[in-house]
Amino acid sequence: MLAYCDALLDVASFKDYSPNGLQVQGRESIQTIVAGVTASQALLDAAIARQADAVLVHHGYFWRGEDPRIIGMKGARIASLIKNDISLIGYHLPLDAHAEYGNNVGLGRALGFNDARPVPETDIPGLLWYTDLPTPITASELHTNIRNALDREPLYVEGGQAIKRVVWCTGGAQGYIDQAADFHADAYITGEASEQTAHIARERGLHFFSAGHHATERFGARALLDHLAGKFCLDSHFIDVPNPI
Repeated sequence: MLAYCDALLDVASFKDYSPNGLQVQGRESIQTIVAGVTASQALLDAAIARQADAVLVHHGYFWRGEDPRIIGMKGARIASLIKNDISLIGYHLPLDAHAEYGNNVGLGRALGFNDARPVPETDIPGLLWYTDLPTPITASELHTNIRNALDREPLYVEGGQAIKRVVWCTGGAQGYIDQAADFHADAYITGEASEQTAHIARERGLHFFSAGHHATERFGARALLDHLAGKFCLDSHFIDVPNPI
């Protein structure tokens, strides 16, 4: 299954911030698998309660630049996996970018953007997505759409025109706002915001929506889990551990 996932998500094409694929090795055979956004202790506890063989996440461990020591919180998490012989499988950028099971295409579908496609010629292909709406909409209409799709109130910075082209990137992608503006977006949606994001949005004249890092990235792990469960006849469980960020 792991080799299949690595090939499906084309992990070799990505220079990522953490290792993709198997991060902690557990038992050889996988029959019960739990998936979630982040490999938090709460998700691991849920996997242990379900006697899972593996945990599949978007946010795993061993991030670039972090303390490499397995102590404290990280030590406790990894001890939980090893003690219970559970594998941890993590896919970061490959699970954002994938055209069928990725977070970005999933967010687009949730918002009703059925003709969504990647923005061409970006530094990491597949990370920025867009749609050109058949009829322009107001910021209020898009705001309502995001709130209903994600069940949370997005942070909003007002732009300057009716919305025809929407660009988005899930998670902590506020730094891509200039690329969205260069691609003539009328609105840009991502998960987080920085202090300077509001100024950029106002001065470049596009509507900005910060809809939550966790909330915008609940799609990929669930979609990949459903696919793997069907292909490999797995007992699967998606656990959405609440996160307001």
